[in-house]
Amino acid sequence: LLGFLFLPLDEEHEEWSTSDLQRVNHSINCNIERYDANYLTQKIFEERFAYIEPVVIFNIKNNKFSYETRKRNLLKNWKNAGITLNSANSYSYKRVATTLNDYVNKEMKAQKMDKLGNETLILFGDIDGEIWGDLLNDYNLPKWFLPNYFPALSFGIAASRTGVPFHFHGPVFAEVIHGSKLWFLYPFNNRPEFDPDESSFKWFIEKYPDLKGDQRPLQCLLRPGEILYIPDKWWHATLNAETSVFISTFLSPS
Repeated sequence: LLGFLFLPLDEEHEEWSTSDLQRVNHSINCNIERYDANYLTQKIFEERFAYIEPVVIFNIKNNKFSYETRKRNLLKNWKNAGITLNSANSYSYKRVATTLNDYVNKEMKAQKMDKLGNETLILFGDIDGEIWGDLLNDYNLPKWFLPNYFPALSFGIAASRTGVPFHFHGPVFAEVIHGSKLWFLYPFNNRPEFDPDESSFKWFIEKYPDLKGDQRPLQCLLRPGEILYIPDKWWHATLNAETSVFISTFLSPS
C-alpha cells in the first residue's frame, strides 16, 4: 500500500506531467490526412504531400530518443547544459540563455491568458549541436525527404498552454516525443487574422470558437509516435495541450 501511495511522486519526477487544471480542454477533430508510416513510400510522399499539402504520419518509432528525453533521464544527463530560450510570438526575437535545469524547474510554467506571447520564453528553435550532439544523434530522422534539401534539427520542451502564433517557414517534419500538441494550419494564400504578439492560448480561447466554415483551419492534435509534415510556406500555429517534448526536422535547399 505504501509503495502504491508513493508511486505518483516517482512518476512526476520521471515523466513529464500536467495537472488536469493546466491542460488545454478541447474537442479537436483532426481534419488532416493521416498516413501509416509503414505504407508511405517516398514516391507517394513526393507525389501527394511534399509540395502540396500537410500529412500526419503515424506509427513512427523513436524509442531510444523517447527514453533519453524522459524528464528524469534528461535532467540526470543534461541538467547543467546550456540552452537558449526564445520568445513565443510569431516573429520571435527575444533570446535568453539559461540551463536546462533552471528552465525546467524554475521558468517553465503553463501559459496564462493575460501574458503575451512575446513575454513568454520557451525552449524551441536552434540548439547547439556541439553541446547536444550526443542526444540528437539518438533521434531517427524521418525517412522521407525532398530532393536537394538538407535537414536541420530543432529540439524543444514547453509547458501546457504555451505555443507559437501563426507564422510560416520552409518545409518541416514536426514530431511530438512526450505530451501532445495542437496544430492549426492554413495555405499561404489564406492568411489568418491574428496578433503576432498574442499567445496561441488566448487566440484559441477567444478567436477560434468564432471561426466558421472556410475560416476554420486544418487542425490536429499530435501525439507521441506521430509526425506532422508541413510543406513550404504554410501558415501554422501551435498550442501545447500539455507539457510537451518535441523535435522538428527543418528542410533547407542545398
